[in-house]
Amino acid sequence: MSHQEHIKSNPTVRKSAVWVLVVGIIFVAINMRSSLTSVGPLVGLLRDDLHISNTMAGMITTLPLLAFAFFSPIVPKLARRYGIEVVIFLSLIFLTLGIALRSLFGSGTLYIGTAMLGLAIAVANVLLPSLIKEKFPTRIGLMTGVYSISMNLLGAIASGVSIPIAIGLGFGWRGAFGIWGVLSFISILFWLPQMRARKRERENIHQEATSERNHVNLWRSKLAWQVTLFMGLQSMVFYVLIAWLPEILKHQGVSVDESGWLLSIMQLALLPVTFLVPIIAGRMANQRLLVIITTMLYFIGFLGLLYGSSQLLVLWIIVIGIGIGFAFSLSMMFFGLRTETAQQAAELSGMAQSIGYLLAAIGPTLFGYLYDVTNSWTIPLLALVGAATLILIFGFGAATDRYVESSK
Repeated sequence: MSHQEHIKSNPTVRKSAVWVLVVGIIFVAINMRSSLTSVGPLVGLLRDDLHISNTMAGMITTLPLLAFAFFSPIVPKLARRYGIEVVIFLSLIFLTLGIALRSLFGSGTLYIGTAMLGLAIAVANVLLPSLIKEKFPTRIGLMTGVYSISMNLLGAIASGVSIPIAIGLGFGWRGAFGIWGVLSFISILFWLPQMRARKRERENIHQEATSERNHVNLWRSKLAWQVTLFMGLQSMVFYVLIAWLPEILKHQGVSVDESGWLLSIMQLALLPVTFLVPIIAGRMANQRLLVIITTMLYFIGFLGLLYGSSQLLVLWIIVIGIGIGFAFSLSMMFFGLRTETAQQAAELSGMAQSIGYLLAAIGPTLFGYLYDVTNSWTIPLLALVGAATLILIFGFGAATDRYVESSK
């Protein structure tokens, strides 16, 4: 009896393999934000140490987004050729090397390492929705919630502990960046069991997924573009806030330590949402109501920061966090809900994250530039209100109950 037949005929082995896969997905997910969200609270320290402008500091957040944008369309092709498991495994190794380079030397390796970890994270961004649709076709909402909450929990922790690690423990911004390489190295070990997946099984899956019946030209699909722009705009909002919210808060008189923890509170507020919204969205005929709720939360939070009472600052931060959770969860769910096969999900994910993150990459650098020019955060915050309006428009189309191949 072959290894594959043994697994199929033995329920205990099959359940064990499923749980090992779930644990592996969780460990991949916890590396998808921590090395990025740790940047925001440390921007001031890094900028002063390396004597760079706000615009160049914004590039530390922008470079990974550019890597997402340019590498995402290639990821589905690599997965078809080498298998999802192998490509994710190699990406974890690449991530560990990138984190190390970013932390060790001067500004040159800072940007090189940042670009490398961006390429590595792009792999998980694209392939996890496809892997979930393939391995858990009847549990897409639940598993999307599991990996989303894992990813965002570690992202929140990274924001909160960056200043204590850098200043409190005396590690500096380099040590606060580098510590996440330990986590990515451990994750390599937890993904190793997935390398045993049979190559033949992967080939059969990809042959079926790329058959003529399943081929869709996403670049000519209106629905695919709506999903892409929704995803890109919500990503832009998230990464702008990750990069600059601590600076915005410090401009309002909040201390460095408190601004870092407020950024963590924003991300902690989205955690329950990123678990619940995918489950709710998967049970709805369309997700337009959820899109409306997302936009209202954004409006309340951003206008609160601009014109609301400073005594309610924590409330505005929590509302924004919940809005981010809604938007992110919907964008991840759209990859599975708007496609019929795992390969279509990978292709839509690759397209959306390519164009979407290219749009998102403009955000942190543009917002740093707007502040440098105006010496005020009013215009950047009003721009976020405009972005929320566009999220409503494109989200309404993306939330329609149809598949990309049937869209006009």
